[in-house]
Amino acid sequence: MAKETGKKLIAQNRKARHEYHLDDLYEAGIVLSGTEVKSLREGRANLTDGWADIEGGEVWMHGVHIPEYAQGTWTNHSARRKRKLLLHRREIERIEKAVATPGVTLIPLSLYFTDGRAKVEIAVARGKKAWDKRQAIAQRQATREVQAEVGRRVKGMPG
Repeated sequence: MAKETGKKLIAQNRKARHEYHLDDLYEAGIVLSGTEVKSLREGRANLTDGWADIEGGEVWMHGVHIPEYAQGTWTNHSARRKRKLLLHRREIERIEKAVATPGVTLIPLSLYFTDGRAKVEIAVARGKKAWDKRQAIAQRQATREVQAEVGRRVKGMPG
């Protein structure tokens, strides 16, 4: 079998960018069992309820749903077990300092394969307030309207 190259996206937490202000992004490896890898290669995972925590100097990811492998036997994994993330010691220390402040958490943004190895992109994030979300939506819509008007002017159409 040929060795995989490139990046293959498995799952993405699109809601995270709407719900949180993202500060720092990190790429981490994941400790997985064989059936979890096979399930991920089928493109099956859900990050929406996922979060990460630091326990004993190690980073653990909780709440990420990787469904059981269909052809798995009694060795199959449990779908929502906690999984260890692989990061450098300095990165863990930096994350630990950031998460120590109130209102800051660690969330997974995307799960993907890079050159055949499963990786997760995690972010140090602060929760948004309702008015932050409304403000972001209004700003996005205003930018969209300006771009549409510029497009009409370039084409010579009346505004």
